[in-house]
Amino acid sequence: QVQLVESGGGLVQAGGSLRLSCATSGITFSWHTMGWFRQAPGKEREFVAAISWNGGSTYYAESVKGRFTISRDNAKNTVYLQMNSLKPEETAVYFCAAKYTGTNWRGTYYTDRSNYNYWGQGTQVTVSS
Repeated sequence: QVQLVESGGGLVQAGGSLRLSCATSGITFSWHTMGWFRQAPGKEREFVAAISWNGGSTYYAESVKGRFTISRDNAKNTVYLQMNSLKPEETAVYFCAAKYTGTNWRGTYYTDRSNYNYWGQGTQVTVSS
């Protein structure tokens, strides 16, 4: 059974930081590209960041470049999202997702949520002004 479990969300003031984690099981983690998405109330789920199977390549939404960092630990089957300088408009449920890719990397392909095989349940991030 495949499981993706996010954690690390919470309430933070504008300008603060949070580190999200997504622990996976039931998949060969190192053969999957991992992505982070977020969904604010009343809005569509949007791409945040993606990382290749070995962490060698990353891709970010323009809105988070320079503030967010995606990373992974294949020994722990876990992907992370370090979020700095958070803004109130980034209040959302944050989801991690997995896409089986082997050792391939296709950059912008991973910005499309329909291309992912597995999803977590999400973790709430609330940024107060």
